[in-house]
Amino acid sequence: MKMKIQKVSGSVLYVILAITIIVAGLFFFGGEDPNPLVPDMSQPVYTDSLIYLMYVLLGITIVITLAAAVYQFVMNFIDSPKAAIKSLASIIVLVGLLIVTWAAGSEQALVMPGYDGAENVPFWLKLTDMFLYTIYIMMAVLILLILGFGISKKFK
Repeated sequence: MKMKIQKVSGSVLYVILAITIIVAGLFFFGGEDPNPLVPDMSQPVYTDSLIYLMYVLLGITIVITLAAAVYQFVMNFIDSPKAAIKSLASIIVLVGLLIVTWAAGSEQALVMPGYDGAENVPFWLKLTDMFLYTIYIMMAVLILLILGFGISKKFK
């Protein structure tokens, strides 16, 4: 069974890699848009294709991650309900971090020449700041944990 799963996941990986290489190649080598949105700035022709591919990959990643988390929680709950409830602590901490970083986000509109879209509003600005600050904090915690575990391993 494990070998079949490895073959399927390996095949899926190669298909996604091939699609990504093709779209990235089109983006970088597909030429410039003759009528860019912002004058005097180059804009690759296949920018939208690259952005949509990233949206699709992000969506697939989120769905698979949530499905795996729910599956693992259910399996842990069957074995040990108390341990399964304890595992929700990380989700609670993450939600708390998202709330704090949302509150820290700025609502000030950005000055972007040539942009007249509807996303330069307080909600999207705060959401973007929330994700960026959360990534920064999680990266800092990750680095501290790597260093901490590396140092603690030296003393054992």
